[in-house]
Amino acid sequence: MKTLYFDLGMGAAGDMLTGALLELMPDREAALEQLNRLGLPHTQFSMERGSKCGISGTHIHVTVLGQEEQPCQEEPRHEREHAHDHGHSHHHVHGQEHHHSHTAMADIRQTVQALSVSDAVKARVLEVYARIAQAESLVHGVPAQQIHFHEVGTLDALADITAVCYLLEQLSPERIVASPVQVGFGKIRCAHGILPVPAPATAQILLGIPIRAGDIPGELCTPTGAALLRQFVSDYGPMPLMTVERIGYGLGQKDFPAANCLRAMLGEG
Repeated sequence: MKTLYFDLGMGAAGDMLTGALLELMPDREAALEQLNRLGLPHTQFSMERGSKCGISGTHIHVTVLGQEEQPCQEEPRHEREHAHDHGHSHHHVHGQEHHHSHTAMADIRQTVQALSVSDAVKARVLEVYARIAQAESLVHGVPAQQIHFHEVGTLDALADITAVCYLLEQLSPERIVASPVQVGFGKIRCAHGILPVPAPATAQILLGIPIRAGDIPGELCTPTGAALLRQFVSDYGPMPLMTVERIGYGLGQKDFPAANCLRAMLGEG
């Protein structure tokens, strides 16, 4: 059985998942070119080779309207920096902040339906996004339809989600297994204020999934990363008996004493 295993010892974010999956593709340059042809508005993917604690891997950059999404910062800000560069679309409750640069779920659905991907990928992208909106609605105590998404954050997260859904369709594993999710600990400063780690929406999405804080301070699992895991991973635990054929490393943005990467292993098991 074609098996994909995610090592989540440093958590999960959309860009890290994308980088790891791109490394599993037979031709990653061609796969990256295809991602840029999917029709995501105002969005450009690029990849950069790098290393974390001596491990070589791929870091994904997503620019939207010429800029990269700014991450939430760890608190206190002068001591530590946020773990990952992508994954937080800034969500606002209707009535607090709502103008032309904010996007509701209806607009997201319209954008996704126009993408040059299969209907199955479109459906999965919308399911993942709906998980994030539902978690935010529970956290804020308002209906999901009233959650609005900041434009740059929305398109950044949408790019990560679409890339992962598309690459998984191309790789077509029959089952996906993952280690327990290391989520980090401490506090982060976001648009809403200072929040605990894991962020409330992330914690909501990860209900029923084995998680641990670990010993690395900061946010290691983002809402986007959590929603993608919830969508695709069927089992959590040690790596199953499998013959590994390819290994990919998706790098996070920051440096830690531990290698800040997500490892994906593809093979028969």
